[in-house]
Amino acid sequence: MNKIERIELMMVDLVPKVKRTDAIQSFVSQQTPIVKIVDSDGVEGIGYSYTIGTGGSSVMSLLNDHLAPQLIGISPDNIEAIWRNLKLSTNATFVGPITALALAAIDTALWDMKCKRANLPLHIMAGGMTDKVKLYTTEGGWLHIDEHKLVDDALQAKELGFYGAKFKVGKPHVAEDVSRISAVREAVGDNWDIMVDANQSLTVDEAIRRAKNFEAFDLAWIEEPLPAEDVDGHIRLSQSTSTPIAVGESMYSMSHFREYMQKGACSIVQVDVARVGGITPWLKVAHTAESFNMPVCPHFLMELHVSLVCAVQNNRWLEYIPQLDDITTKGLEIVNGEAIAPKSPGLGIAWDFDELRARRVNAHTVTIA
Repeated sequence: MNKIERIELMMVDLVPKVKRTDAIQSFVSQQTPIVKIVDSDGVEGIGYSYTIGTGGSSVMSLLNDHLAPQLIGISPDNIEAIWRNLKLSTNATFVGPITALALAAIDTALWDMKCKRANLPLHIMAGGMTDKVKLYTTEGGWLHIDEHKLVDDALQAKELGFYGAKFKVGKPHVAEDVSRISAVREAVGDNWDIMVDANQSLTVDEAIRRAKNFEAFDLAWIEEPLPAEDVDGHIRLSQSTSTPIAVGESMYSMSHFREYMQKGACSIVQVDVARVGGITPWLKVAHTAESFNMPVCPHFLMELHVSLVCAVQNNRWLEYIPQLDDITTKGLEIVNGEAIAPKSPGLGIAWDFDELRARRVNAHTVTIA
C-alpha cells in the first residue's frame, strides 16, 4: 500500500494587482500556504489555502508542528479518515479560521493526489456535473472606486462577456449606496445581474433599511450584510426582503452552514474551500445546499472553485478575482463569459515552481524519520 513519505511546506506572499477595499478592511496581501505531499509510489499532490494579510505564519506553524507529522507513514487514499483524525487532533482550536485553513491546505493536496492517481480532473472526480460555469466579476467593484469608474468597469465587464458584476456597499449613508447601485443599473440595463457585498459591516436595522432601498434594482443578492455569527439577524433580514441573502465566506464549519439553511437565514451559499477546511467538507456543504434547493456560488479562489462548482448540480456562479497569476504558468480559461474547468488530472493548477521558490517566505520539510 502506498504511504506518505514526505511533506513540503512553503508560503508565498502575493500582492494584489489592484487596490482592494471593502467596508471593513483593505486587502494588502494574500499569504498563501502551500503543501506538497509525496507518497511511496512517487505520486505528488499540491494543495493550498490563503489568508488576507495576516495569519499565514500561524497556519504554517500549525501545519509544521502538529498536522503534517501525523501524515507520515499513512495512506493518502483515506481522505475522509485523515480529515476526521486531523480535526480531532486539533479539537481545542476547531472551529476557527487558522485550523480550517491548515486542514484545507492538506485536504486539497490529498485530492490532487487522488485525481492524479485516477488520471482524472477534479471536476470529474468530485461529481462531473458540467465543464463550465457563468462568471461574474468583483475586480472592478471595490468600495473606494468612485461612481463614474464603477459604471465604466461594469460596462467593460458586460462587453467582455461577464454575466454580472458585484460591488461593495457600506458607505456611511444609504443614499450613497443607492446612488452607486442606481447608476450601474441604469448603465447596464435590466437583463444583467448585479450583486452587492457589505462584508459584515451592517447592524440588523441598517441592513433591513438598506435592503428595502435596494429592492428596486433587482439585485441577484446581498452578500454578508451582517456578522456571520448573527444567525437570528440574518433570519430577520431574509424575512424582510425579496432580495436573496448570500453568506458563507466567513463560515468555517459544516454545522454553521446547516444552521443557516435550516433556519432560512440565507438563500445563496458561498462556501469557501479554504475557509471551510478543504474539498472534503466543501462537497458536503454543497450537497446539503442542494437538499435545501439552494445554489452554491463560492467565494474567491476561482482557480480551484471552478472545478468544484462544475462538479455539483446546484452550481450557478463563479466569482472572478485572479489570485494565482503570479505563481502559475496558465490562468483560468474563459470562453464567452464562462469559466472552463481544467481537463488535466488533479486540481488543474499549473504551478510555476521557479516562481514559487523565488517568492517563498517560509518553508519546512517533514519526512520519515
